[in-house]
Amino acid sequence: MASLQTTDRDPRWAALRARDAAHDGRFVYSVRTTGVYCRPSCSARAARPENVAFHADCAAAEAAGFRPCKRCRPRQASPADARAELMARICRYIERASEPPRLAALARQAGMSPFHFQRVFKRVVGVSPREYALAHRTRRVRGELKRARSVTQAILDAGFNSGARFYAASNAMLGMTPRAFRAGGADTTIRFATGRCSLGAVLVAQSDKGICAILLGDDAAALQRDLRERFPRATLRGGDAGFERCVAAVVRCVDAPATGLKLPLDVRGTAFQQKVWQALRRIPPGSTASYTEIAQRIGAPQSARAVAQACAANALAVAVPCHRVVRSDGALSGYRWGIERKRALLEREARR
Repeated sequence: MASLQTTDRDPRWAALRARDAAHDGRFVYSVRTTGVYCRPSCSARAARPENVAFHADCAAAEAAGFRPCKRCRPRQASPADARAELMARICRYIERASEPPRLAALARQAGMSPFHFQRVFKRVVGVSPREYALAHRTRRVRGELKRARSVTQAILDAGFNSGARFYAASNAMLGMTPRAFRAGGADTTIRFATGRCSLGAVLVAQSDKGICAILLGDDAAALQRDLRERFPRATLRGGDAGFERCVAAVVRCVDAPATGLKLPLDVRGTAFQQKVWQALRRIPPGSTASYTEIAQRIGAPQSARAVAQACAANALAVAVPCHRVVRSDGALSGYRWGIERKRALLEREARR
C-alpha cells in the first residue's frame, strides 16, 4: 500500500488532483482498489491517496500488475497530443496552399466548426490561423527576396497575387522596404553607439522608426558584430550628440529598470514573438511571471517552450523586459545576456 504521507507530498499528486492534461505522457498512476492505471487527466472518480501509486509509463504500471483504464485509455495518444497532431497537419496544409485558406475551409479539414477550430488552433499554435499564414508567407518572401531576380518575381513566388496587397503589409513583415531587405538593408541607415553601463558594455541602435536594438555584453566590439549580422548591408553610422542622449536614457534604464524606457521602439519579430513581447511589457516592475503564465496570458497555454524561444530572440534588453520571466518554481533560467545580469536587474527592481 502507498504511504498517505508520501503520496500527498509527491508533486504528481497535485497534477492528478487537478486532472492536469499538461502532465499526460509524463507519468501514469495506478489505483490499488480497482487494479487499473490512468493518465493524470482521467475524469474517473478521484482515488484516495493511500491507494495511489505513480509509474513512469504504461509499461511500468503493467509490469506492476495493473491494466489500462477503459475511460482515459492511457495507451492511446492523449486528447492534447491528438489536437497538437491535428493542428500540425493543418499548419502543413496552410504552408502548402498557394493562397491563405479561408477559416471555413480549414475548419472543414479539421472536422470542426469554424468557431471551435479558431479557438483550438490559437490555443495549440499560439496565434490565429490568419496570423500563422502571414508568418509563413513572411518567411517565404524573405527567402524569395534573397533568391529571385526581381522583387516582383519574389512577391509572386511567395504566393502574393497582388503587389499592392504585399506592399501594404511589407513594413510589418520585413521591417523595411522589400528592396532594402533584398539588398541586406543596403538602403537602411541605422545609427548606433556603444558605451558602458553598470552591467558592462551596451550598444544602442536606432532606425528611422525607433530603437531597434539594445544589446548587453562584455565586449563592445562583439556587440557591433552582432548588430552587423542583423543588418549585413545596412549603413551603420555612429550617433551624433542627439543620439548620445538616447544612449544615456538606456543606461539610466539599465541602472533603474523600474523607471522604464520612454523612447519609440522599432520592434521586429513574428506575430507570435510580438504577442509575447507585448505581454512582457505588461509585467509590472518588481514582478515576475513564468513562461507558462505568459503562454496562458497570450491565449496559448501549451506554448511555454515557444515563449522561452521568443524571450531568447528579444533584441531590446530592458525595454522589452524578458528578465522578468522566470521558471515555474521561481528560479532564474536562460537570459541571452547572462544570468547574473538578469539577477541584477531583478534585484534593482525589487529595491525600488
